[in-house]
Amino acid sequence: MLKTLNANAERWALLGFYVMLVLTMAIEVVRREVFAYSSIWGEEIVRYSFIYLAWIGAASAVRERAHIRIDVILHYLGPRAKAFIYILGDVVMFAVALVALYWSFETVLVSWKFGSVTDGLRVSKVWFLMAVPVGFSLMVVRLLQSFAHDLQSLRTGAPVFEGNKMFD
Repeated sequence: MLKTLNANAERWALLGFYVMLVLTMAIEVVRREVFAYSSIWGEEIVRYSFIYLAWIGAASAVRERAHIRIDVILHYLGPRAKAFIYILGDVVMFAVALVALYWSFETVLVSWKFGSVTDGLRVSKVWFLMAVPVGFSLMVVRLLQSFAHDLQSLRTGAPVFEGNKMFD
């Protein structure tokens, strides 16, 4: 079960938020065009679903090594040098993720302390502000997994996982 969760957790979460976003948006369009009525909660659900979609998608991109990067030089390097470059990139991203994780929790705690709520749903903003720490927490986990795989590749001399190519 953990193996399946590890392989598909972000995909299922992304699917859930995407379906919620599309369905809510479709319902709101029909309500607005057919019934000449719209609600503020529909817009909020779409907005916050999109925010979760973006942050969980960023973590998924870390797992798949799908972030935009310039890799022209990497084509001329051997497996060990590539592993070092990827480890260096992951270390930098790990540091940024830890700093961002700390500051995003700070925002959540401030919202919790003052009890801020959304305008339409009247739900605590903490639930929606948690998208950023959740995304960065997933990134940290995926970066730790990436470190482990890259160090294993470095030890064995095997080619490092470079991600799936978009245009091959």
